[in-house]
Amino acid sequence: MERAPRPSILAPVNATLRPFESYRVGERTEYARTIAEQDLVDFARVSGDDNAIHLDEAFGRRTRFGGRVAHGALSFGLLAAAQTRLLGAGVIWLNASVRFTAPVRIGDTVSTVTELVAVVPDKRLLRVRCTARVGETVVLEGESTVKHLKEARA
Repeated sequence: MERAPRPSILAPVNATLRPFESYRVGERTEYARTIAEQDLVDFARVSGDDNAIHLDEAFGRRTRFGGRVAHGALSFGLLAAAQTRLLGAGVIWLNASVRFTAPVRIGDTVSTVTELVAVVPDKRLLRVRCTARVGETVVLEGESTVKHLKEARA
C-alpha cells in the first residue's frame, strides 16, 4: 500500500547560500519560540526520549522542578534554528557545547541571540555563540563551530 506524502510541519526550507567572504564577526540574529505541549510530545516521539520529566505532570511535580520541563535537546534545537538563520545553508557542525542553566517549561517563550564570534578563512570555519532566555532568565548558553562547504556556492 502506497502512503500519501506527509505534509510538512516546517516553514519553507532555508536554502540561503552565502559566500564565505560575506561573513563578519559581530553579525547577530534573534529567534524566539513559545514551547507548546505538543512540542514535547513530538520531540519525544521523534527522538525516543520519553523521560517522564518531559511527559508526565504528576511525575514532574515530585521533582525539584515542580512540573514538566522541556527536553534539553529541544532547547538546544533553538540554538540550531538561530544559527541557521544567521549563517544560512551550506554549513555543517563540527562541534558544539551547551550549558543548561534553568528549565524551560510549556508556555515559555524562549528568545535566543546568536552572534558570529570568529571567522577562520584558511579553514572555512565559523564560530557562533548563543544565549537563550525566558524573560530575563538565561536558560541556555552555547557555542558551536561549523565548516562552510566550498561546494555550497551562492
